[in-house]
Amino acid sequence: MSKSYKEKRRDAKDFSNRNEYLEHELEVMKFRKWRLNLPFRDFRIEIEDFVPALAATIGKIVMVAAMVAAFATEFNLFGGDSVLQNAFIAENVRWEMLIAGGIFVILFSGVLNPNANLAGTHGPMIPLIAMIAAAGGHPLALGVMVGVFGMVLAVSKGGSKLMNITGVGVRAGLLIFLGATGLFSQISKFGLWSAAEAGLDAKAGPISFVVIGTTVIIYALLARINKRWLAIPLCSAIAGIIAFSMGADFKFVTEPGLPHFDPRWWWGEDTGWTLGWPGLKEFLAVTPFAILAVAMWTPDYLGHRVFQELNYPKKAKNVLMDIDDTMTITSIRQAVGSFLGGGNLASSWGTYMIPAAIAKRPIPGGAILTGLLCVLVSILGAPMDLAMWAPVLRVALIVGVFLPLLEAGMQMVQKQKDALSAGTCIFASAFVNPVFGWALTMLLDNLGLIGDPDRAKQLSLSEKLIIPAVMFVICVVSLALVGQLPGIQGIF
Repeated sequence: MSKSYKEKRRDAKDFSNRNEYLEHELEVMKFRKWRLNLPFRDFRIEIEDFVPALAATIGKIVMVAAMVAAFATEFNLFGGDSVLQNAFIAENVRWEMLIAGGIFVILFSGVLNPNANLAGTHGPMIPLIAMIAAAGGHPLALGVMVGVFGMVLAVSKGGSKLMNITGVGVRAGLLIFLGATGLFSQISKFGLWSAAEAGLDAKAGPISFVVIGTTVIIYALLARINKRWLAIPLCSAIAGIIAFSMGADFKFVTEPGLPHFDPRWWWGEDTGWTLGWPGLKEFLAVTPFAILAVAMWTPDYLGHRVFQELNYPKKAKNVLMDIDDTMTITSIRQAVGSFLGGGNLASSWGTYMIPAAIAKRPIPGGAILTGLLCVLVSILGAPMDLAMWAPVLRVALIVGVFLPLLEAGMQMVQKQKDALSAGTCIFASAFVNPVFGWALTMLLDNLGLIGDPDRAKQLSLSEKLIIPAVMFVICVVSLALVGQLPGIQGIF
């Protein structure tokens, strides 16, 4: 009988440095899937777990607020009344932080299945919300359908299968594209915010330049001393201090409280979303968008798993993120969360997994801390104002998500053959979007038309052609239906 975690672990003082201790912890842990996992018996909560927990909490506030705001705007929920709309957004974010960000995270990723990443926010779906509204969709119908399709993919083990047949070059290209585009977008948005602040205070004009310049220096120093896992809290705090000292406007406006818990209130015709309950027509309207959302999960999950593989020791197989289990939890959280009134569309939680992997920490300890922080923030209210403030928000996303994505992708390109696959993936992603780029390049790579032809010869017929071709067709048809292919008018 193999020894338990408690029998295998050793105290930090037994190692020559902290890094060796953290790597040994990863190597001796083995979680109990869908059974009770307890702190100190199956894992420990270390000081390093606070960093991904803080990063995840900031990211959660930011992403959910952006998604709910998009729904409120595109569905014209309050007739353009910004006061009512902002109050609704804050109330829904508070609900998501308490129930989905807090209770679900602790219960599932912290206790029942620590091999499953936390269920976060599906950011790439935000630009599609305008089309969902124009098609006559409904937030509840969309959330339920995403949950149903996601569960089908999880039960069939489709997520892990797609991960296993995605080549190194394709993975690298996907990470580089997502990292670079996200980085440019955040810098551009921060610059626009800084210019707007300059209209209020002349001293505020160069805020973006000073903040980003300082961030680059701090991030480089942290990388030099192997402490990049501190980047999000440290860089965000310094960004906020610099911006405020240079005259940027900030004030707390959200008061302490609790959200509404009754789904009848959220889905009433005169309360909450003011949309009422969806009918068959609304469910049919959101179907292609739900298929697309779930199709986009695999490259997202794949990127997060890669971060663990790059930063964990080779023997730490038992603590790696399980893609199918993550899809199962995300699907359950999505369906239940939407029914109870939440406006979030879920995916793997990147602002948690990326800093956790860099800090060499497994999922459960930070998940419990993340859940507790989300509950605390929801009740207090005011910390949500700080996390959504532009200097804190933009810098957190830059150093916590997009720079690490870019770096990881570049690290994976070590052979010329992989560079060809990566370049093709970047090109196809820029032409349409990352879903199209991933599906097309995976098909070409597995057929041996690009990348390593020797790898293609080792694949079975289903891995080489059938599965990649089916995935490509599903992605292309879904994109075509919702008008996401260049020059092709969508049906919805």
